Amino acid sequence: MTSVYHIFVRRLSTQQKHYKLVVIGAGCGGLACASKFAKKLSKDQIAIIDKNDTHIYQPGWTLAGAGLKTPDELEKPQSQCIPTNTTWIQSNASQIEPEKNFVQLENGSKISYDYLIVASGIQTRLDKIKGAIEALDNDPQHVVSMYSRKYVRNVYNTLNNFRGGQAIFTFPSTPIKCPGAPQKIMYLADDIFRRNNVRDKTTISYNTALSVIFGVKKYAAALMEIVKAKNIQLNTRLNLVEVCADKKEAIFENLDQPGTMKTFKYDLLHIAAPMAPYEFLAKSSLADANGFVDVVKETLQHKKFSNVFAIGDCTNLPTSKTAAAIAASNSILVRNLTNIMEGKSDAVPKYDGYTSCPLVTGFNKCILAEFDFDGQPLETLPINQAKERLLSYVMKKDMMPSLYWNMLIRGRWNGPAPFRKLFHLGMSK
Repeated sequence: MTSVYHIFVRRLSTQQKHYKLVVIGAGCGGLACASKFAKKLSKDQIAIIDKNDTHIYQPGWTLAGAGLKTPDELEKPQSQCIPTNTTWIQSNASQIEPEKNFVQLENGSKISYDYLIVASGIQTRLDKIKGAIEALDNDPQHVVSMYSRKYVRNVYNTLNNFRGGQAIFTFPSTPIKCPGAPQKIMYLADDIFRRNNVRDKTTISYNTALSVIFGVKKYAAALMEIVKAKNIQLNTRLNLVEVCADKKEAIFENLDQPGTMKTFKYDLLHIAAPMAPYEFLAKSSLADANGFVDVVKETLQHKKFSNVFAIGDCTNLPTSKTAAAIAASNSILVRNLTNIMEGKSDAVPKYDGYTSCPLVTGFNKCILAEFDFDGQPLETLPINQAKERLLSYVMKKDMMPSLYWNMLIRGRWNGPAPFRKLFHLGMSK
């Protein structure tokens, strides 16, 4: 059935070269927006460009790393996720020319559009750390990373089989998706080590390129208390640049003293991968100086090309790169773009930068961080969400995956703002 569907899609994509709306990327942001437009436009008006056969619920990789989910539970065939009233062009974009309103595919063919949504995500660049890929491939008993479909499968066994020594968890100097995840897996590893009676034989270090453990003061204060209680060593402004697997050494650059290196011995190393925009996007006139799509943060419309919008990790929005940010912004993008399509000037709500980071701090414990562009807490529940709670953990582990698969990528979830107003008696944004 799937192969016949793919053949049908390819025939459509070779017959038609122009669409009213083209969406680059069938990840969370692309599907959330495309699903909404699929209810407004006809099948021959919407094309989704994405080569991947498999759709992955990446926020679940932390849970898989701790043995709370299996990697296979976090995946579905992409064909089951693509909105039915759209055309799926199963290819990668290789070039965008917004001046001419076309996208070039990797086979050289071109697709033109009236309107474009860029939702291409961000790519992991483990190759930017010398020796990292070799260590991950050849020494998975000591070096792991949950930031990869390939390597996440090794994480739980490695943590569960660890018998003590130096355990180092890293955070890179680049923007990354789900920036809380590198410390979430560390807290869960701490619980695993305690369960296996090896915690007293273990030194846990969190070597982060940032100057703080978390960017929002309220949650950073709570996390510092947890770090202290768990006896975790926090080392700031250190960026992993090389892994020497034969010596079990990790080399970090001191970002406050560029060019100065510090070497750490390890028995277990978890690498949070550096990330970067895709090259085809970074080289286009849509990108800012850092390669991200340059959008107006309140509307998600491109600053130069009015018929181009972008959402999610590929943008330069000054907020964390999370599925929650997409949930809060996808309806705003769709309403703004719809107004342009229909020649209307109706006012729409502005995106306030809302995002959420469920910071799992152990088995059955989680801090539910929610905040806006300014780093101010924007909490949904009428309780102090900086406290570790079982409720927040259950929401992260059991409720959010279902919300993602059944609501968000189907275009049916616009974030928790209505519930926040309800719970706070209309006195919250």
